[in-house]
Amino acid sequence: MAQDSQTLHGDGISAIVVGQGAELVSLQGAQGFEFLWQAGPEWRRHSPVLFPIVGRLKGDQLRHRGQTYPMTQHGFARDKPFTWEERGPRSCTLVLTDDADTRAHYPFAFRLAVTYTLERQQLGVTLQVTNTGDEMLPASIGAHPAFNWPLLPELPKEAYRLTFAENEPAPVRRVKDGLLLSEPSPTPIDGRTLALSERLFDDDAVILDRPASTSVRYAADRGPAIEMSWQGAEELGVWSKPGGAPFLCIEPWHGIASPADFDGEFSDKPGVMLIEPGAKRSLNYRIGLELGRR
Repeated sequence: MAQDSQTLHGDGISAIVVGQGAELVSLQGAQGFEFLWQAGPEWRRHSPVLFPIVGRLKGDQLRHRGQTYPMTQHGFARDKPFTWEERGPRSCTLVLTDDADTRAHYPFAFRLAVTYTLERQQLGVTLQVTNTGDEMLPASIGAHPAFNWPLLPELPKEAYRLTFAENEPAPVRRVKDGLLLSEPSPTPIDGRTLALSERLFDDDAVILDRPASTSVRYAADRGPAIEMSWQGAEELGVWSKPGGAPFLCIEPWHGIASPADFDGEFSDKPGVMLIEPGAKRSLNYRIGLELGRR
């Protein structure tokens, strides 16, 4: 791994983080078992940080005070080099701040800090946004970790399910061409259980825009499993690339794609946080690893 990376070790698990995009690129359990998708040809990312938007804006344009700024899907943070603020054997922090390039797309002052910390059999991640300017900061932030699906190569994908901490009866949201459809869809979740299959993602991501749960377990009846929990997220996306890609993304978000009929001011967009000057907002999530019975 290149110099612009940090390997974290602790309690039999390890993680590798790179400076480009502050991205997690490996998450291994004991005996080197890899849980994280390794950026194959189906999708060239591992676990991008989504900022200052989640999803797409209509026309890929951000509107602020009558002006428009180009902004591609999920924002620019995932493609920017971060600065290492702290690097240790079990944790690291990377920082991105505004500059001339970011202001051409997003005319605001900000500081985005991403911290990874290894704890007992789990990785904790904190995404913290600080308003370093003197006007209200509209922003969204999200996580997009991709896990191998299946986790155990000899099992079929359909052996896996997501089990939520609470019943999830509310309708879900779907997107078309990256924009949020106006009408909710019936949930595919049966009580607390979402049976996984490739056909589930024929219509792109399954989005819980008001999840009752703050944790979910990704597992089959045997083999490795993942327990993921979050704080500070308002939505949860579940996604795999349509057509059979061998990964599953479980994505806590504070923000959501633009409704297909919305082309107003960015600060008025549904799902946007409004952060006062000098204030901070955080999204935290944890990935717990279980090797399980093979």
